Amino acid sequence: MIILNYICNLNHLLMMKKVLAFCLALLASHILPAQQSFTGKEEESKDLPEIIKNLNIKQDPRLTNMLKWHIENNLKKNGADGFRVEIFTSSDSDALEKSLQVKKEFLVMYPETDVHIKYNAPDFKVRVGDFRTRNEALRLQKLLGSKYPNSFIVEDIIRFPKLMGKE
Repeated sequence: MIILNYICNLNHLLMMKKVLAFCLALLASHILPAQQSFTGKEEESKDLPEIIKNLNIKQDPRLTNMLKWHIENNLKKNGADGFRVEIFTSSDSDALEKSLQVKKEFLVMYPETDVHIKYNAPDFKVRVGDFRTRNEALRLQKLLGSKYPNSFIVEDIIRFPKLMGKE
């Protein structure tokens, strides 16, 4: 009898935990839209009850500052993290002229692929493509293997991909 009572109480407690978890999840789904967005501006919602609209969330101001710093740095990049294939590098006295010649030759063979000349003292580098993944860059590197056998893949800030229909 004592064991049966204990089991009934245990089942009752488990049911209460489930009901409490459901209530907390429901409350959280209403509170989350009232939080500040990543830009630091409060999102407005007309469908929320008055008590939730006036809910004030306290957080360390360093967290907000760090988030703003992260957003500003990403905007300054003027691109996205990605990969390119480096087909030429030189630090000779005529490296700029050679780089321009390599760029011109490459554009004749592959007019659809972007070509970038980068100067990182004392080297001039010619990099091609704007790829989000290393595998995409690897496909181009294999295609260029016969003409540019010393090419290799490098991480770089790439231009944002063109959206379909927007040129």
